[in-house]
Amino acid sequence: MKTEHTPHILSEKVCLLVWAGLMLLTGVTVAVAGMHFEFAFLHVLVAMIVATTKAALVVLWFMHMRYEGFALRLMVFTAFAILAILIGFTFFDTAYR
Repeated sequence: MKTEHTPHILSEKVCLLVWAGLMLLTGVTVAVAGMHFEFAFLHVLVAMIVATTKAALVVLWFMHMRYEGFALRLMVFTAFAILAILIGFTFFDTAYR
């Protein structure tokens, strides 16, 4: 059973919008680095949220995962979810220092 694969080409507008979003999130990362939070783990939490959002933008648009089938998207999402859980467990000690 052979399936047809239709090519998808991102327009310049979409690429520039995604790039602008990545630059904005980079600015948020730099701005938060200069802030002082009462709890140290908030820096890590904000940095991880921004990094996850940036990774999602890159995976969805620049790696064309948005246009793939359900099974492949589910596998990639599952792998990232497990990675996020494992990284999250390693940062529990930061909250209790």
